[in-house]
Amino acid sequence: MVFGSRGLDFDGTEPLIPKSYPLPELPWETIAGRLEQITIAIMRFDARLEASGLSAGWQSRCDMTEAVRALLLDGHLVDVGDLVLHDAGMDVRHPTHELTRAAAALRSRRTAMARKAPWPVSIDGLAALRGIGGVAGAGTVRSKGKRPNPDDDEAYPAYANDADPWKAHFAEIDALLDRTSKVLAGETPLPKGRSHLVYDPDVDEAENEDLWLDFVKRTSHWPAVAAAAVAWNAWLDLNLYTRLPWLGLTMAASILRARGLTAHLLPLAAGFKQSKFRPQGREGPREKLDGFCQVIEEALAIANKDLDRLILARELMNRATAQCRSNSKLPELVDLFLSRPLVTVPLGAKLLRVTPKAVDLMLAQLGGARPRELTGRTRYRAWGIV
Repeated sequence: MVFGSRGLDFDGTEPLIPKSYPLPELPWETIAGRLEQITIAIMRFDARLEASGLSAGWQSRCDMTEAVRALLLDGHLVDVGDLVLHDAGMDVRHPTHELTRAAAALRSRRTAMARKAPWPVSIDGLAALRGIGGVAGAGTVRSKGKRPNPDDDEAYPAYANDADPWKAHFAEIDALLDRTSKVLAGETPLPKGRSHLVYDPDVDEAENEDLWLDFVKRTSHWPAVAAAAVAWNAWLDLNLYTRLPWLGLTMAASILRARGLTAHLLPLAAGFKQSKFRPQGREGPREKLDGFCQVIEEALAIANKDLDRLILARELMNRATAQCRSNSKLPELVDLFLSRPLVTVPLGAKLLRVTPKAVDLMLAQLGGARPRELTGRTRYRAWGIV
């Protein structure tokens, strides 16, 4: 529970009064049919994706394209090919600031998928998705405790009456080394300075984060689509983490996953880009819910089309791999095409651990089933399922 101050108590101090984000009033009688329709569509797509056997490849492609689309919604253009090569550690040029942010968005979606469903919608999960630390150290970022004074006996009660007065100093050094080891291992986030030129000093992000998490908890008994819709709208109203424009839709997709509608993260950024809904802040609760339903419908349409392309491409390439040797790398190249938006010869050689010449021979072996060439150049050639 988050507390705010309102008025003064009799002794002149500010009393702690509960503060929470208000729940919107929705006309459940008129929207029940629409919510049921969207819910059935999500579950139908999830069942179709699981039955196809392409869930891992589809999710990998979706995460990369979603990272690019999220940056596009923020006004930054990132080439998906640069993101694929950057993710494999094969940058052809120095990474730009936009590419680094796209990589952070990709890492955020992968982190949300790597853990069980309820975890992303928690304090630890939200801290990890923001990239400030893992599970072990997420709670330590929000604590602002002071460093204990080694000369204070109360700070080290175990060594206060010890014969060795330097034992407390050595204990502090050991604690410092232990904290440093955890930071280097990634278990504890490293506190970063917040410049007033970038961040608004009047905005308490920790308080807004607590308000949002409490709001999500209070809507846990709502239908999943409605809970995700109002959670996304509350995220926008609270103006949470404006430097992470991809995180709001990722959290909305995580709520749908946490409620059991799907085992994957839907491409909501692609659906938002394709839909006509643009929140202006003056819409009512019904209009905001309808807008979010439009986003989900467009996302499902895009996801189904991408799945159709993957199924057709796999069927064509499997015909070429039916007669290959048992130790051939051609089936692994097919899986690589199904899990990446594009594949280059150096990328295939690195991930398959073969020579570039072997990748060229395997591409020739695919023949007409080979995915479309995207560049049309001689020095830099890339293929992808589009």
